[in-house]
Amino acid sequence: MTGKRALVIAHEPDGPGGQVSVALEKRGFEVHTHVVTSTYESPNDATPFPDFAEFDVVAVMGSIRSLTRKDEIDAWVHEEMRLIREAHERQQPLLGVCFGGQLIAEAMGGSVEVAPETELGWYEIEAPDGAENPVGRGPWMEWHHDRFTPPAEAEVLASSERAVQLFTMGSLVATQFHPEVDVPHITEWLTVADDDYLAEYGRDRETILAEIRAHEARNAEQCDRLVDWFLTTTTRP
Repeated sequence: MTGKRALVIAHEPDGPGGQVSVALEKRGFEVHTHVVTSTYESPNDATPFPDFAEFDVVAVMGSIRSLTRKDEIDAWVHEEMRLIREAHERQQPLLGVCFGGQLIAEAMGGSVEVAPETELGWYEIEAPDGAENPVGRGPWMEWHHDRFTPPAEAEVLASSERAVQLFTMGSLVATQFHPEVDVPHITEWLTVADDDYLAEYGRDRETILAEIRAHEARNAEQCDRLVDWFLTTTTRP
């Protein structure tokens, strides 16, 4: 055993690390998952966060919640952003996915807004001005109604037509897309997405499931490469 420890922050039970956790385990990390809230009905009833400093790496995952409605989650969201800022100060590698990326953006001086158009499906992402995109064009899975504006000091590495998709800031890496997804992950998400909601965005559960089955193996490989890049490029003490 290497003794390396990773912490995954899952904001709801159906939002674990998925393929991010698999990739970390492959690299010798003992992965610990902390579930912040246990039910959708009680978003402010949170389990206290562990100390991020006790882990070598932290991955902060997505959520059904929105930073544009902090009053629903004010029992814990400000504490989580404080922990992110402290991780940055000690140059601790921290990966934020979707809502997790939005938390990084806002914690570090950027902002989050309701996106003018929801991304729900598989999208390619491009580096700015034709530069190299370090994680690949994808397509990557998107499922978000908000988008972030990165902090001024951040380096934007990839975007879609509708949103910034990847930025770094020292030891912090933020994605708007979901590298962690696999068939069980998407199946769980669909249990709380009713048909009317999906139809509002021109989607249906059968197509979404068919897409993840088609993309699952390739996405696991690109998530593995993303985690490798994250671990080799983030700043360490």
